Amino acid sequence: MPETHRTKTYFASDFHFGVPDYESSLQRERKLVDWLEQISVDAKELYLVGDLFDFWFEYKHAIPKYYTRFLGQLARMSDADIKIYIFSGNHDVWMRDYFSKEFNIEVHHAPLIKTIGNKKFYIAHGDGLGPGDHGYKFIKKLFRNSFCQWLFRQVHPDIGIRLANYFSKSSRSVNADRDKVFLGEEKEWLIIYSKELLQQTHYDYMIYGHRHYPLQLDLGNGATYINLGDWITHFTYAVFDGEHLNLKKI
Repeated sequence: MPETHRTKTYFASDFHFGVPDYESSLQRERKLVDWLEQISVDAKELYLVGDLFDFWFEYKHAIPKYYTRFLGQLARMSDADIKIYIFSGNHDVWMRDYFSKEFNIEVHHAPLIKTIGNKKFYIAHGDGLGPGDHGYKFIKKLFRNSFCQWLFRQVHPDIGIRLANYFSKSSRSVNADRDKVFLGEEKEWLIIYSKELLQQTHYDYMIYGHRHYPLQLDLGNGATYINLGDWITHFTYAVFDGEHLNLKKI
């Protein structure tokens, strides 16, 4: 497709490939790949905002198997000069250099501030941001620690991945009920965090994953909060046409 036809920017997150079982994960993967193929017609940039996998760890010479269709589609899009950005989430925090070397994809482990068109974006997965959740913030530091990652890398992948999947499922079951409802602006950590940021710097769009609850909210003064939802229950994404951004559902 000629470059002039590629004018849109797409955002999606929280695919959690691998859960709850192989067959249902594969069905969701195929659905996502179909969507990625469709948007390849007009996509200039694609932002995948974390938790693409329910668990991901890059060993020195190995990565988790499965997800071949998804990875192949990323390769095709990158080879077609569609710029792709991946954010690590709390379930796939252990991304290193595989995506950058193999697919020429930028991997971000921290929030990204980006101007697209004439709009200013703040993009982050969202885990560990905002008030509270001090227990997770401590655990996140351990997960990001290079020595802790080296220790885990010494465990055989068959054992390490099995352990990680167990704890990942436990974590998701704890938050499952919370993810189903909107808690209100005064209790949603990422909304509180966004409002605090806006007191210092203006952003037109503030985009997050992590929360699993799709939401587009006017924060006032031209700022819009977006949570991208997920591809487990909601199958939602956001698209920016150069002037306006909208949250949509497959």
